[in-house]
Amino acid sequence: MSGGSPRKILLWLSYRGDGFHGFAKQPGQTTVQGTLEAALADVVGEAVPVVGASRTDAGVHARRTAAHFVTAQPIAPQRWAAVLNAQLPPQLRILSSQQVPLDFHARYTAIGKEYRYFVLHSRAPSPLLVPYVYRVHRTLDLVAMQQAVQALRGTHDFTSFAKAEAGGRRVRTLRRLELYVGDPPALHASDGQLLTFVVEGPGFLYNMVRILVGTLLAVGNHQFDPEAIPSMLKARDRQQAGPTAPSQGLVLWEVRYPTIPLLFGRSW
Repeated sequence: MSGGSPRKILLWLSYRGDGFHGFAKQPGQTTVQGTLEAALADVVGEAVPVVGASRTDAGVHARRTAAHFVTAQPIAPQRWAAVLNAQLPPQLRILSSQQVPLDFHARYTAIGKEYRYFVLHSRAPSPLLVPYVYRVHRTLDLVAMQQAVQALRGTHDFTSFAKAEAGGRRVRTLRRLELYVGDPPALHASDGQLLTFVVEGPGFLYNMVRILVGTLLAVGNHQFDPEAIPSMLKARDRQQAGPTAPSQGLVLWEVRYPTIPLLFGRSW
């Protein structure tokens, strides 16, 4: 690290997940963290660790998430977005940048995350939508799915809705779980329905959002009765819940933080 005193820089970023093997750096894989750190190294001439707000899986997209790094380079905080975008591939963009207090942490300062999962019910979807939606062709029982949604809201032990090896505290709170049904995007060339699952809470277990969606779709296919949800939660057994929905329909929509002091950049 060269230059003056160290400063912590917050990056708001967006990326297409189909171009990356997840966020976290992995040997021999193209990842968001690895790509950001390579771009930073090109700019400052040394390795600079990047810390992300969330470690999304391979294929998962991000509309607006955050990361931070520490540097003593004299580049103005708000200039880092343009400087890094000149080095980054088009599927990864820095939306804005600013200086934050040194005790800020992209992951641990966050107070909430919102995910959205997109399901296209269609016989023949446009290939332009394929990277961003999970297509289903069978008719879904939306009434049963809405009943299951209500049973999943709130604070529960979500062991049954997490990958078996997920560690940490299993009790989580779904502050928001909604299912919306609307018309497909304009790029879609035929009839169909777009289902949007909105999931928001302070934190999630590994694969939890995708398993929640997979289970709700299984309810819609009459593989499970909506009244079975409480028993699934009580069982604390991954085998009792539905399948894990594919990654391409999932978007990390927003990471939320408490208000912090403005330091030489735009407030957020």
